[in-house]
Amino acid sequence: MAEVGARPALPMTEQAIPVQRPRAQRGALGGVETAEGDALGGAGAAGESYVFGGLGITTESDAAGWPGAAGGRGARGEAGAGSGVPLDPEDRADGFEGYRARVPWERRLGWLLMGSDAAACVIAAGVAYLVRFGGVVEFDLKPVSAKPYLVMSVVLPVVWVLAMFLGRAYESRFLGGGSEEFRRVLNTAAHLTALVAVLSYATKAELARAYVLIAFPAALLLTVLGRCAARGYLHRMRRGGRGLHRVLVVGAGDSAASLVRLARRDPTAGWSVVGVVLDRSPGRHSHDYADRGGFDLLGVPIVGTSESLHTAIRATHATTVAISPQMDGETLRRVLWMLEGSDVDVLVSSALTDVTGPRISIRPVAGLPLLHIEEPELTGARRAVKGLFDRSVAIGVLLLSSPLFVALALAVRLTSPGPAIFRQTRVGCDGRPFTMFKFRSMYVDAEARKAELAAQNERAEGLLFKMRDDPRITKVGKFLRKWSLDELPQLFNIANGTMSLVGPRPPLPAEVAQYEDEVHRRLMVKPGLTGLWQISGRSDLEWDESVRLDLRYVQNWSLPLDFYILWRTVFAVLRREGAY
Repeated sequence: MAEVGARPALPMTEQAIPVQRPRAQRGALGGVETAEGDALGGAGAAGESYVFGGLGITTESDAAGWPGAAGGRGARGEAGAGSGVPLDPEDRADGFEGYRARVPWERRLGWLLMGSDAAACVIAAGVAYLVRFGGVVEFDLKPVSAKPYLVMSVVLPVVWVLAMFLGRAYESRFLGGGSEEFRRVLNTAAHLTALVAVLSYATKAELARAYVLIAFPAALLLTVLGRCAARGYLHRMRRGGRGLHRVLVVGAGDSAASLVRLARRDPTAGWSVVGVVLDRSPGRHSHDYADRGGFDLLGVPIVGTSESLHTAIRATHATTVAISPQMDGETLRRVLWMLEGSDVDVLVSSALTDVTGPRISIRPVAGLPLLHIEEPELTGARRAVKGLFDRSVAIGVLLLSSPLFVALALAVRLTSPGPAIFRQTRVGCDGRPFTMFKFRSMYVDAEARKAELAAQNERAEGLLFKMRDDPRITKVGKFLRKWSLDELPQLFNIANGTMSLVGPRPPLPAEVAQYEDEVHRRLMVKPGLTGLWQISGRSDLEWDESVRLDLRYVQNWSLPLDFYILWRTVFAVLRREGAY
């Protein structure tokens, strides 16, 4: 067990924690319209007026050339009384009154989900009626009247959507990423099903139990599928530059740069970083752009210091403020006061690298919120359940796909000399070596020809050898790799317990021999047929990124995460990204 203060001063930040503040309702029923913002220019020299490029907002720069310091002007161009975040209502009225974050796509997404949920209930009610009373399945008892079921078909969608709303399953902060949205849907559906069952029993309503047992699970399944489709649509929008939050990053150079990199690493997170606010004058912060005097950070314009935060928010039309852990509690409290009623989301980085999910909880101690971090669960009952699930699925798939195995083995064997199955020593859990099976996709002399192709290795920065057009791959092998069929024999490894369905990539002994100390943590769990590396780019990933993803899985393993990765693997295989 470990407890970490919510404000540790570490340079790298990965985890952002939303801060709850009194604010206007925003989301499915409370969304507001948008305003467009333009790119920002650089800052003027000391004593010059500073114009945010394309936004028409001018402020007086301080001695370091940044707006909003002592003696400068506030967001509305009026003389400020001093530096710092406004402390009282009068200061706030001068600097930030009337600003509202505008995120129209959240409202549209909320209404789309409501329509999807209602349609799911209508379909589920119809299916339940047909199965119970339509002759699809014979039951002994027939309904006295169809009226209760017609009423249920009309009432259920309304009650379902209302229950989801009360269960906060339409809140914008839960939509588009993570598992919280689906957890709330599941909890709300379970509570509503139990309530209907109790009420129907208490009122002796003429409602067949089979109808309820079919309608509600079907409604839940269709609701989840609809939300998955909506999330996929949102992710496609975000990859195209739409459906984004305009994020203003606040912090020191290194921590701010970390948040910028985080936003760029995953476009589906929906972060468009429109500016950086540094905790002090920026000339010595950006090592990536040292020759440009600190006027941008990793290509993102620096729009001021924390003393001019209210000005920067207005200028950039920011909808979210992401704060690094270096900000002290008093300043953070002032920021929250200033942003009350503005609909601006505030996220505070916890400085935890790749620690997510159920391992983190907030524990208040003497008025100070502390992050409680559970140890990774590497043994125990859930690990036993995972092993049982892995072997059951592997054996079932092997039995059902045996004709496909025979066909693929014959295709490999008849089109090139050599065995159909390729055997290779890999390193498994706790560093134990094992023999991994794959369909052979290369010529038998592939290993001998590897040295002559070393100069064409596209992964020279790491320990792997990868080429997009590797001449050692057979024609059948290209097809197998394109659709990931060459990995199917690894189901035998899963069945015998040396591998898992989900886990880190199985490494070669030569790789392990060159591992740094922290990379050995990959060997604390069984390697997997798929994993975070598989759904995040596969062979297109850099070595450091693949290691980071494997270590993230080891630290945050859970059964829901496994199910999520398996679900995403289906689409990764169909897209064929990084398959070569």
